[in-house]
Amino acid sequence: MEPKKNPISFKRKMWRLSLIMIAAYLVLFAFRLLYGYSTQQGEFESNYISDFFSEESFRKKNYASDKYSYKKEVGGDAQVTAPAAAGNLVSLTQNYEKTASIRSKTGNFDSDRKKLNKTIKTHTGIIQFEKAQGNKGDRELHLMIGIKPHDFDTFYNKMLKIGNIRFKEITKTDKTSEFKTLNAKRASLETIRASLLELKKRQGEIKEYINLENRILEIEEQLQELGVSLGDYEEENEFCTVKFSLVEGMIVHISLMHRFKVAFEWSLLIYMQVLAVFLLVIFSSYFLILLIDKIRQLVNLLPKPGSDKKE
Repeated sequence: MEPKKNPISFKRKMWRLSLIMIAAYLVLFAFRLLYGYSTQQGEFESNYISDFFSEESFRKKNYASDKYSYKKEVGGDAQVTAPAAAGNLVSLTQNYEKTASIRSKTGNFDSDRKKLNKTIKTHTGIIQFEKAQGNKGDRELHLMIGIKPHDFDTFYNKMLKIGNIRFKEITKTDKTSEFKTLNAKRASLETIRASLLELKKRQGEIKEYINLENRILEIEEQLQELGVSLGDYEEENEFCTVKFSLVEGMIVHISLMHRFKVAFEWSLLIYMQVLAVFLLVIFSSYFLILLIDKIRQLVNLLPKPGSDKKE
């Protein structure tokens, strides 16, 4: 006689399985609810902030420099160390342009603006461009700030704590070759000017003298423009640039019921998807096992090689 199945044992198994399934769903629900609270207490009506500085043209450029050193080893490659040390090391200077772009949105425009001004003052930043626009509730503040290179990282990290950051980017561009080109051009112009001044000492026609004087004036103007450009590379004028946009926006607070609704819908959808995949794997495995058994049975029914030979 076959042993009777214990109904109590079957009910316990079903009850345990139900508890496991309920617990799995509750874990998903709690995860989604906590995730919603851990991100932001409120969301802005619009997260997009246009890049103000890409639409405006700014002639002011800030440049900085880093000093490195290297020494050539016998039978080996050049070894580079930074910063340059005293001794027989050959020093190198890299000129570069470093720019940070930050776009932030805030519901407390006045307090964040005060915090912004205080941070700039603390790090002795220079406001090179400022534009404020809009009425209360829809205000915008756009600043281009010059910061000393050694203070750049600290200042940048503090700026990321103002408002709710929607975009951040740091770009560093090497300008060493451009700096050398400007110096070479200035040296060439100075040579031409010296030659023209020598010609000016000689006697000649008035027309030639006037043409010569005009040419000297053109050279002088070009040298002045180069002087302004090269002045940006001088050590006392070395700055890194921080472009900061602070935009005022209305914060839409999310209610507790809405968070429960979102958490319920999300967790239910994920739970059903996981359950569907789990059942699909079980049924696929079941039919695969049946198929393998059928193949084995067919193989066993086939006559074995040499079994039909007479002894």
